[in-house]
Amino acid sequence: MATTEVTISPEELKKSSSPERIPDPCVVVIFGASGDLTKRKLLPALYHLEQGGLLPSKFAVVGVARRPLGDEFAQDMRDGIVKGGGVDAKDAKLDEFMGKVNYHAMNFDDADGYIKLKQLLETLDKKHGTNGDRLFYLATAPDYFAEIVHQLGAHGMAKPEKGMVRVIIEKPFGHDLQSARELNDDVNKVLSEDQIFRIDHYLGKETVQNILVFRFANGIFEPIWNRNFIDHVQITAAESIGIEGRGPFYEKAGALRDVVQNHAMELLSFVAMEPPVSFGAAPIRTEKVKVWKAIQPIQMRDTVRGQYGQGDVDGKSVIGYRKEERVNPASNTETFAAMRFHIENWRWAGVPFYVRAGKRLAKRATEITIQFKQPPMLLFKDSAGTGKCDEIQPNIISMRIQPNEGISLRFAAKVPGTTMQSCPVNMDFDYATAFGVSSANGYERLLLDAMLGDATLFAHRDGVEATWSLMTPILEEWAADPPKDFPNYAAGSWGPAASDALLARDGRQWRKL
Repeated sequence: MATTEVTISPEELKKSSSPERIPDPCVVVIFGASGDLTKRKLLPALYHLEQGGLLPSKFAVVGVARRPLGDEFAQDMRDGIVKGGGVDAKDAKLDEFMGKVNYHAMNFDDADGYIKLKQLLETLDKKHGTNGDRLFYLATAPDYFAEIVHQLGAHGMAKPEKGMVRVIIEKPFGHDLQSARELNDDVNKVLSEDQIFRIDHYLGKETVQNILVFRFANGIFEPIWNRNFIDHVQITAAESIGIEGRGPFYEKAGALRDVVQNHAMELLSFVAMEPPVSFGAAPIRTEKVKVWKAIQPIQMRDTVRGQYGQGDVDGKSVIGYRKEERVNPASNTETFAAMRFHIENWRWAGVPFYVRAGKRLAKRATEITIQFKQPPMLLFKDSAGTGKCDEIQPNIISMRIQPNEGISLRFAAKVPGTTMQSCPVNMDFDYATAFGVSSANGYERLLLDAMLGDATLFAHRDGVEATWSLMTPILEEWAADPPKDFPNYAAGSWGPAASDALLARDGRQWRKL
């Protein structure tokens, strides 16, 4: 296993401070292209890059899937770009872009299919001048990741003859520590680590990247970003939707694997990491892994799991998880997970980090809350009024990842009048108001970075294994002790009562979103 410290090359230091560049000519090959991700996210993202003049003029796309779609594929992708990407169907560039979209039908374990794929790519090189450069995107079921990489290697497509070859691998990257290590070993037999881009689409969100800007580009926050001033941190990743027909997938995953191990842990690392020496892949990865390795083993008493039952969401009655399509009627899969983390380092010792994630909750909201300690002496504790001014409330910085992206600061202010009455108020920054509404879905930045070879916002094997090492013992203990109270929260609520009790035990409570 590689060490945490990573050497920073002069090229990477230069890249971290350079303006945006246009990638070299290349072919983007998407395995599993008949799936919803390609239509709703990947092709719209590529077209947004085209609209912004960020794609090379010598460029092509190849969708690879098992179904014999033929010309139907291009039409389906065009519909996805128009409807999902918010693009005008009469956009002048759209026809030209779609002329670069191709389709290849094959089974992912079919050697003959890879031979024909290689021939197609060589033909496209001649047609579009792409010089053998490839970006392979594995948007398939995880079971195929190792097989596809093996076949690419066996057919001479994994190592560049004269250009670059990079591979994006979608999550989940393993389902526990052992499987993650095995998958890392399998792909590393064929690809060098700098060819592998493990993608977490949360890191493509502007508001997630803004955590680093907020902390390290502003002199007023970092001096108080520590145990001396911060009481605790909350991270919420709530969804009001259910599993949307993905019963077989979710039965194997659950909330801990689907959200906490990846999305939530990435958010936690951005909040807790030390300042990197530069905004580059190696220094940022180094600081993130340090955070994860400083987290103490999680005790069972610091975890909560839940499963939604029947309830009301947005005024509509919805069924419970066990009655969802293709779900075991006696399923013990968690649709909600909450836990408390302790980071044992100089900055965060004694500051708990609370994380919760779940399906069918009261609203869709991903938010980070930094709650500060109260002043050592409350001068105005006897001057509170009524309503929202009925008590002195702690200062809070709230970072809204989705929806209504923005940042809010809560502080106390004097109420106009003849008495010294204070009341909490919010100072709000709203992305849409400040910069306008964007149709970008987050994949634009990640696809562009992968084409450029910038791995800053992608996961490294060290990080993947570090987070799995934290989650695997919990998964094993949960499996050994099946829940006896599922379903234990109603759809449309904020999760099981045990989640509230987890914070109440410390004299705290979840922030009302």
